[in-house]
Formats: sequence, C-alpha cells, structure tokens
Amino acid sequence: MEEIRIEDTQSVCPSEPASEYILEVRNLKKYFPIEKNLFGKPTRYLKAVDDISFKIEKGTAIGVVGESGCGKTTLGRTILKLYEADGGEIFFEGRNLNGISKKEMRKLRTEMQLIFQDPYSSLPPRMTIGNIIAEAVRVHRIVPAEDVTSYVRDIMKKCGLQPQHYDRYPHEFSGGQRQRICIARALAVNPKLVICDEPVSALDVSIQAQIINLLKELQNNLGLTYVFISHDLSVVKYITDRILVMYLGNMMEYGDTKALFANPLHPYTQALFSAVPIPDPDVKMQRIILEGDIPSPASPPRGCKFHTRCSKCMKVCKYLQPEYVEAEEGHFVSCHLYNPTVMDDLSKYDEEYDRLTEEEERRKEDEKKKGKARIRR
Repeated sequence: MEEIRIEDTQSVCPSEPASEYILEVRNLKKYFPIEKNLFGKPTRYLKAVDDISFKIEKGTAIGVVGESGCGKTTLGRTILKLYEADGGEIFFEGRNLNGISKKEMRKLRTEMQLIFQDPYSSLPPRMTIGNIIAEAVRVHRIVPAEDVTSYVRDIMKKCGLQPQHYDRYPHEFSGGQRQRICIARALAVNPKLVICDEPVSALDVSIQAQIINLLKELQNNLGLTYVFISHDLSVVKYITDRILVMYLGNMMEYGDTKALFANPLHPYTQALFSAVPIPDPDVKMQRIILEGDIPSPASPPRGCKFHTRCSKCMKVCKYLQPEYVEAEEGHFVSCHLYNPTVMDDLSKYDEEYDRLTEEEERRKEDEKKKGKARIRR
C-alpha cells in the first residue's frame, strides 16, 4: 500500500511580510488514517486537506466553497488547531502556530473563534443564554467579574437579542435566534478572526438574509476578519472579498471574489458558478452539468482529482497533478489549461501517457499470467 510522505512544496502565496496579514496558511495538510497494519502504523490515509495555501488581510473575508465532503470544515478546524495539522504552516498575526504549547494556544483562543453550522447542537441545553455567552468571558477574564452581566447584555444587543432573553434556554428560541446566540458567544471574547462554518445553511432564506446582514454589520463596526465556509455562492458573493474553491481536499482556484465571478477559469469553478440563479427571467442560464459521481476521497484519481468529471480533460490530466498557476494577478488556478509549460508541448505529455498506459497494461497482463500459473500448480 502507498505510504504517505508529507513534504513541503512551494506555496502559491507570494513572499510578502506575514505581518500584513492576520492569517496566512502555507501548504496546509490534514490526513486521517483509515487503515493500519498489525503494528498500528497507518497504511492508508484520507487526504481531507491537501496542500492548501491562502492569506487574509485584516478586516476582510475569504469564502471557502465546494461540494459537500471537499474538506471545507476540516480546513477551518485545522486552522483553529482543533485538529493537528500533518504538514504546512499557519501564521496568525505573523506568529507561527506550529509547535506552540496548549497554554499558549489557550491565550489565542479569544482571538480566534468559530461559529458552528448547527446552532442548536452547539448550545448546551441546560444553560441559560446569559450563562452560555458569559462562560468564556469569565474563564478568560475579559472584563471584571462585577461587569460580566452588563457586558453580556451589551453583546446580546449588538447581535439583535432582547434583554429578556438573558434568562431563557436554547429550546425557547427559533433557528435564527439561536444563531444570533452563537454569534454573540463568539464575539463576547473580542476575537479578531472568526471562522464561520456554514452559519446560515440550516436557516430559512429570509432569516439567512438577516444573519448575513448582521455579520456584515459586525465586521464593519468591529473590524472582524472572516473565513466564511459555505456552499451557497450567492451568500459568498455578497459577504466575501476573496474566494477559495476546494475539491477533494485540493485548492482548485483562488482569487478576488469579483474576478472569480466575472471570469471563473477552472472547469469545476465554472460548473459551480453556473448553478447560481440569476434573478432575471429574460436571461437564459447556461447550466454546466457535471457527469459522474464524486470519487472517494480515500482513493482519489491519479493526476488531477477532477479529471474524471471534467469535460475538458486531456491525457496529461489523467496522470500528472497540475501546478498552481497565477493566470492573472492574484488569481491562482490549478489546471493544465493555464500552464504554458504543458500546453506548449502537449504532444510530449500525450506520448508519456500512452507509454505509461502500455506499461500498466503489460503489468496487469503479467500478473494475470502469474495468477493462472499458480492456479495450475
């Protein structure tokens, strides 16, 4: 079985001072073992996050989009060190989070917060709303003990909660109100970075708009930085400044939100964006339907992971993993179509694919003959 070797590769992020960015992720990897040998050593891995790089300026928002199971949530939790990374580096305000102690990381917890997808399951049912929000405030001593109640009520007011909600329990609230409670709990410790893990996917459309407007207002008033994980591209277009497109743990495309919506380059991004409804009955949508099923992340295809569903697939895509190419300024894409080195000498790569295919067929034929020989014995 294949043994996973985790190596550092060249980051797609240009070499600029880390201090300019509140968060910089370089070649981040998170692998989950799915098979072990008799000695307990992992022999197969699920590559949930595989070589992801991006950076965020203070006070901006980046959207992480992709189909279910592509590794969006794992990426967010690995950034917060709820999962230990298996490779790469995470810089928060210029500080490398790799190898820091739990005590040091605990101090940083107030500056990096998470809003969960399901507001109900993330709220303890036996605690009142006031105590839920105040818990972290007391633990981290955000304000003096005698000021906690007034401080919490002020946070609740900023998040659209009423003073009478302080002594109520989570089951007494609607889905939108519960999400406001989760937002208030995250903001109570004065964070600088907030990971929003599909915060509106479990809500009605009208409530989604209220929560998105609340997040946008809080960002403007408090100078927050968001990593916004979502599969709703309409929401991502409204709230984010940059977008990172993921597929089976890999980054397919990364760039400015307006640039990506105006000119999506990767065939996968084009298919995703074609599904965004246009509120104009006179405009005919040109929907791109992806054929086939998503491959298993435990055994992804060789070469480009998307080639089994790509209408523009070439022979080189079937065996050679594409490099990250800066197709436009600040617009990165992982696709051979935009790599001049490959496209200018495509025939060479086609010949290499044919050679590899012949070798694979000969190997299978030899194994088949050996199998028949063993049966005769």
